[in-house]
Amino acid sequence: MRTDEPREQVGDGSLPPVRDSLPPVDEVLAAIATGLWRWDNVSGTVTLDAEAARLLGLAPHAQTTTEAGVRSRFHPVDWNEIHGIVQLAVAEGTLAEARLRIMDEQGRRVLRTVRSRTKPIVHDASANAYELIGTLQEVNEPSPGAAARTPVTGDWRRSREAFLLDAGRALAEARSTEEVLRVAAGLSMPGFSPDGLAVFGVTGDRLTVVGHHGHHGYGDDDPLAAMPLDTDYPAAEVLRTGRAVYLSSPEEYRRRYPATWPLASRFKRQSWAFLPLTVAGRTMGAWMAAFTYPVSFTPDERSVLTTVARMLAQALSRAGVAESERELTEGLQRSMMPTLGPEIPGMSVAARYVPTGGGLQVGGDWYDMIPLPSGRIAFVIGDVQGHDVRAAGLMGQLRIALRAYASEGHRPDAVLSRATRFLSGITDGITYGSTDNRDDPDHTATDPRFATCLYVEADPATGLLEIARAGHPEPVIRMADGTVLHRPIAGGLPLGVDPDADYPTTHLVLDTGETMLTCTDGLIETGGHDLETGWARIRHILETYEGFSGGTPGGLAGSPPGDRGNLSGEVAGGLSGGLTGDLSGDLPGDLPEDLPGDLSGADDDLEALADTLVQGVHGPSSHHTTGPLADRREDDIAVLLLRRTGRPEEHARLRRTMLTVAQAEPERVAGARGHLRDLLHDWADADQVDSAVLLISEMITNVLVHTDGDALLVAEVTGENGTRRLRAEVSDGSDDLPHKRHPGELASSGRGLVLMDLLADRWGVAPRGEGKSIWFELYEGPAAGGGDG
Repeated sequence: MRTDEPREQVGDGSLPPVRDSLPPVDEVLAAIATGLWRWDNVSGTVTLDAEAARLLGLAPHAQTTTEAGVRSRFHPVDWNEIHGIVQLAVAEGTLAEARLRIMDEQGRRVLRTVRSRTKPIVHDASANAYELIGTLQEVNEPSPGAAARTPVTGDWRRSREAFLLDAGRALAEARSTEEVLRVAAGLSMPGFSPDGLAVFGVTGDRLTVVGHHGHHGYGDDDPLAAMPLDTDYPAAEVLRTGRAVYLSSPEEYRRRYPATWPLASRFKRQSWAFLPLTVAGRTMGAWMAAFTYPVSFTPDERSVLTTVARMLAQALSRAGVAESERELTEGLQRSMMPTLGPEIPGMSVAARYVPTGGGLQVGGDWYDMIPLPSGRIAFVIGDVQGHDVRAAGLMGQLRIALRAYASEGHRPDAVLSRATRFLSGITDGITYGSTDNRDDPDHTATDPRFATCLYVEADPATGLLEIARAGHPEPVIRMADGTVLHRPIAGGLPLGVDPDADYPTTHLVLDTGETMLTCTDGLIETGGHDLETGWARIRHILETYEGFSGGTPGGLAGSPPGDRGNLSGEVAGGLSGGLTGDLSGDLPGDLPEDLPGDLSGADDDLEALADTLVQGVHGPSSHHTTGPLADRREDDIAVLLLRRTGRPEEHARLRRTMLTVAQAEPERVAGARGHLRDLLHDWADADQVDSAVLLISEMITNVLVHTDGDALLVAEVTGENGTRRLRAEVSDGSDDLPHKRHPGELASSGRGLVLMDLLADRWGVAPRGEGKSIWFELYEGPAAGGGDG
C-alpha cells in the first residue's frame, strides 16, 4: 500500500532518508520484463497484463482472452505438460513452475521461451474449481555445460524426456515384482538420482515393505517393516491421504515426523520424497526415494518423480496380475500331478505340464494317475479342444469323471466309452431348466467340444499295459538300449464326438529298462512342426538321451538299435495268434547281483528326461529345430513318462501267455490247453498241471457257450522254482455273473465253479464294467503235495 507520508527510516542512521524507497509493483515487473496473468479454470478465461500479453505473442496491452486463445500460443507438448504440473500443484498446495515455448500464429516457429510460476487458489475442491495467479518471464537457453542439477535447462528437459521414455520401456518389460524393483533401483534420473529406494504396501491395517534398495537394515523384525497405518511416518501418511510428501532436509524430517525420525536417521540421507502409487484411483502403496545430498524438489523435479511413481505403480500392478496368473497356472499344474507318491514298486513315473503362452496360461491338457481296486495303476493323459477357461473347466470335469469310472473297476475300453457319453452330455448345448441366453447370446459357453485321451492300465509287477485310445497321439517306447519304437495302438473317435463310440484295447508289455512316452500334441507340434517332423524331433531327443546309461541292464549298453528282440511286439501279436514259452531267461529282469550301476537312480533320470523333452521344444535349443509350418502358435504341453525299473533283489522269474479265442474259432480251446501245458512244463506237481488245464478249458468253453463275445486268456507264472504262483484269468464282455450250482449225477453242465472250488487254491469273479473276468490261482509245492487246494 502506498501513502504520501514519508516512511520512517529504520536501520543505519547514516543512510539518507528515501521517499517511496520501493517503486510500484507494475513498474518493477515492467523493468524486469515480467508479466502477470490469472487463469480461471471455471470460466475458461485468462487475464493478462501488457507484458504478459507481449510475451505470449499477443497485442501488448492488458486484456482478457479465452483459454483456447492462450493455448494456441503454447507448444502442444508444453501445454500437456503444464496441465499435469498444475494438477500436481493443486493437489499438493505448492507452486506450479514450468518452462513453456511460445509459438507464432501459425504454430510453426518458436518465438521465445518463458518461465511460468503460479500459485493455485482453490475455490471448491470437490468441483475442481480453482484459479492460477502468477508471473511470466522470458528466459534464455543456457549452454549444454550448465550445472548438472540445474532443473531449468534445455538439456535437462531433453534428458528428462529421454529418461522417461527409457524408464517406461524398462518398467513395461518387467514381468515380476522383483524385476520391477530391480529396474527402479537402476533408474538414473536426469540431474538428480536417489541413493535409496523402498516400496511400501498395505497388508490389513499395517504398512509393509514390498522391496528396497540401498537401505540395508530392513528385515522382518525392523520397525519400518510392519507398522500401523496411523503411525506418524511419511509413507503411512501417503497411504492414508494419497498425497506426496517431500522432505528437503533432515531438519524438516525431524520437525514434521519427530516420532519416526530416529528410525530414518540411521540411513544418513539428506532428502526424501514419498509418493503414492496409484492405479485406477486407488492408492496401492507408496514409493520412497532418498538422496544423500540436499534436493529442493522444484516443480520440475516433482513432476519427474510423480511420472516415475505412476509408471512404477502401473508396472507393479501388471507384475501382480502376472504373478497371480503364474500362481494360478502353478496351482493348476500341482492339482494335475499324480495323487500317488513316487514309490510305485517296479515302476517310475515323471510328468510335466507346460501351459500355453497366452491369456491365463491355462488350457485343456491334463494327466492323471489313478490307483485301481485290482492293485494296478491307471495312467491317463488327454487334451480338451480349445485354449480358454471353458477348455480348462471341461478338462476338470472330464478328469473327475475318468477317475470315478476307473475307480469303479471298469476296464480301459469301458472307461473311455463312459467318458465319451459323459462329455457328449455336457457339451450338447442344452441348458436344462433355463431358456435365458442373454448372458451367452453366441452360445459360446455350451458349444460342442471334444477331447482326445489315452488310458493305460498298468500292472507294476509284470509290466503289462492295457491301452485304450480316443483320437490321441500314440505312445512311444524307448527300449533299454536306446531304440525308440512307435507303437501302433488301436483307437476310436475323440471323446464327445460319438456317444456310442467303441474303444478297443491293446495289450503291451513294458520290459525292465524300457520307457513309455505319452504326450499331447503340443509336445509334437510346438514350433511349427507337423506330426512327422515333430515325432522326428522327439525321437532324436529320446535316442540321444544318456541319463539311463548307469542303470542299463548288463550287455545292453552300447549295443546298436535293433539287436535286441522285439519282445513287446511279440506279446502284442500274441493277442491274436497266441504266444507261449519260458520268458524268464530273456527278460532283463533277471540281473546278476553284482550288476554295475544303481537302478534306484532311475527316478531322477526319468525326471531329467522329462525336463529334456520340454526344453527340446520350449528351450533355447528349440529355436534351431523349427518346423516347416509358418504357423508357430504354441499349444499346451502335457508329458507323462512311465519306466519299468525294479531292483535286482525284486526281480522275479516271469512267464506269461496271452491268447484270444473267438466265437468262430472253438477249436482254439485245445490250443489254449497246449499253451498252458507248455507254460507249466517244469511245474513240480503234475496233478496241479492237469487241474489247471481242466479249469482253463472249462472257463473258455463257458464263455463261448454262454456269451456272444470272445474269450481273452491271460496266464502268468511268477516266483522262484518250487514256490511259484500260477494265475490264470479269462475275460469276456458279458455282464452276467456265473453262479455256483449243484448238478445231479446225470447233469451235463453246471460243474464249472464246483471244479474250480475243488481244484484251485484261490479263485474269484471280478466285474469289469462291460464284462467280467474269472480267475484262479495255484501255488507250487512239493511233488507229493497234490493240488487239492
